Amino acid sequence: MFKNLRGSQSKDLNHSGRSYIGETMQVEGDLKSSGSIDVAGLINGNVFVSDLCIKETGSVTGTIESVSIEINGHMEGTIFADTVIVGKTAVIKGDINFKNTLKTEEGADIDGYIKRASNGKKNSDEDITIEEIVERKETLNPKPIHVVQQKKAV
Repeated sequence: MFKNLRGSQSKDLNHSGRSYIGETMQVEGDLKSSGSIDVAGLINGNVFVSDLCIKETGSVTGTIESVSIEINGHMEGTIFADTVIVGKTAVIKGDINFKNTLKTEEGADIDGYIKRASNGKKNSDEDITIEEIVERKETLNPKPIHVVQQKKAV
């Protein structure tokens, strides 16, 4: 009896590779996925995904490690990603560590440190050029030497 019912119903699977956490959903604990996740609900825990999008109604409390992340909602914790896009409605309380790209829209609220992770280079051409400019400026404008003169009492 049950075999016939199960066999007659065929479910269409979502092959887009994106999972969705709806506005009415709350997840407690760590979340790991090799795919992409859109968050419109609440996650209390660490998130390890390939691609993450926090919608305007979405909120994540914990550490996020992702290749690409777009934040339009609330985030409290530390972010580690190659590419970070911060929308104008985003509220971030925590540090952002990015490797390649960081884009922020005017109006975003970020309370934390933003740091670019080293990409394996010790000194880039830009860093060397900046150091040369600073050294050149110091040699052209030497710092004044203050000479204190002592007067002898007679």
